Amino acid sequence: MSHIPWIAPDDHTSPFPNVETALREPNGLVAIGGPLSPERLERAYRCGIFPWFSEEQPVLWWSPDPRLIIYPRSLHASRSLRKRLRQQDYQLTMDQCFQAVIEACSTPRQGQAGTWITPEIRAAYWELHRRGIAHSVEVWRAGLLVGGLYGVSLGAAFFGESMFSRATDASKIALAWLAAQLDAWSFHFIDCQLPTPHLHALGGVEISRCRFIRELDAALAYPTRLGPWEFSAQFDPLTWIKHKITEDKP
Repeated sequence: MSHIPWIAPDDHTSPFPNVETALREPNGLVAIGGPLSPERLERAYRCGIFPWFSEEQPVLWWSPDPRLIIYPRSLHASRSLRKRLRQQDYQLTMDQCFQAVIEACSTPRQGQAGTWITPEIRAAYWELHRRGIAHSVEVWRAGLLVGGLYGVSLGAAFFGESMFSRATDASKIALAWLAAQLDAWSFHFIDCQLPTPHLHALGGVEISRCRFIRELDAALAYPTRLGPWEFSAQFDPLTWIKHKITEDKP
């Protein structure tokens, strides 16, 4: 990886390399090093780049090809998820417990030895949240936080970072409600970064990096909706889900 550009530890503002220079293997590695400052992170997202690294590594910056995104109106709800949504035994909030959500997302999953959401990452995204561009969705049941997600919003783009679930389908409920609200706000897409079977099943589609950058540039032409966010009082996400989400045929 010696030919991958290194960013100085105190370099908050210099441009990233063009994403077309990213490695094919490992797919999308575009730069190494630099700080996780709000300025550096926002610059990365605006370029179609995100950080992803473990505690023993320097900061690694990625722009993979292809890229997985979800168009809010095309979110797919399985029959079991629709049944869960109709039960309405949960409550949804936005930006009420950002720190609790990112802490929950940082807990290693079953079978994982560790997590990439390090204390450094948590501190960096908390600062983005304080600046109004990082947001959380919380799912509550009987007063307990049982699921949620967090990500970054710039222009008409939402960059999903991680989600967690302590109850059946809780993270899917969070994503469904987020997609409904983002569609109401005319957001263009939710960036899911890397493909997984789970995200494919929820309506994720893979597009080329070139197309992603074009769609990102178009989304960034819109003003950023700064936080704190909340679900629109006059908007019923369940009605949107019923009419807009692609449903399984009987």
